[in-house]
Amino acid sequence: MTTIAPTGEQHTIEAGGLRAVVTEVGAGLRALTHDGRPLVMGYSEHQAPPGSAGLPLLPWPNRVQDGRYTFDGQERQLALTEPKFGNAAHGFTRTLPWRVLSRDEASITLGLRLFPQAGYPHILDLTVSYALDATGLTVEIGARNMGDTPAPYGFGAHPYLSVPGPLEDAVLELPAAEWLTVDERKIPVERRAVEGTPYDFRTAHPIGDVVLDTAFTGLTRDGDGLVRVRLTTGDGTHGVELWAGEGVEWLQVFTGDSLTGSARRAGLAVEPMSCPPNAFRTGEDVIRLDPGAAVTHRWGISPFART
Repeated sequence: MTTIAPTGEQHTIEAGGLRAVVTEVGAGLRALTHDGRPLVMGYSEHQAPPGSAGLPLLPWPNRVQDGRYTFDGQERQLALTEPKFGNAAHGFTRTLPWRVLSRDEASITLGLRLFPQAGYPHILDLTVSYALDATGLTVEIGARNMGDTPAPYGFGAHPYLSVPGPLEDAVLELPAAEWLTVDERKIPVERRAVEGTPYDFRTAHPIGDVVLDTAFTGLTRDGDGLVRVRLTTGDGTHGVELWAGEGVEWLQVFTGDSLTGSARRAGLAVEPMSCPPNAFRTGEDVIRLDPGAAVTHRWGISPFART
């Protein structure tokens, strides 16, 4: 009898000492290694992704309070997929099977036609592309509105960066000037400056015992237009960098304290997002996709060593 993995078919791509495993279910990044060393918190093909590890979050990231929002004057109710807090979380596509559109030794593109869902009466064609080269992994996430009415849209991704040793000892560099406070249901309350708070990682320093499940913005970009987040070992001998391109104005950072077993604080989720938590409710940075319109976002992960 053939055993089927919870995440479906496993797709492996390789290039330049890098190896990635991409899943059929959710189009997720199950593993990424460089010369055998993990760059992300991976998991067994016999498991479901712990803490949504490696999954794209579409067509919205993070949470929608009460699952209720208004778009073009129409009140809508999403399914409450985070019952503990009474929210709708992380979109629809994490548990859906994606089909392979194209692939070669070093890259793969998966696609999904998302049909209308409760509280989201739209049709989107979604694509997720993973490509490896000598510099690292590049991920491109695209959406096109195939319906006849405008659709609200946001993108997110949920990789957990990994370096050897305890997370407390890892050194984080996060070029973000602002963070969001949240209420007991993890819904944003107020935007604050990071200066003078435990959330200021603009100058690299160890994570220590800081607990993060926090949205950051006010991002500083390098001369090439990319924002870069770096996680390294204390001695700088090993590190990993997450970069994000145009349209990514938010990063959710999560230390994994609420995860169980070996996944707890086993990696640092650095989640590129096009909009903040509760965006469908507030309208902040929500993309309006008119019929036939398309949008693409890019992010990636590379090995990094501090010099």
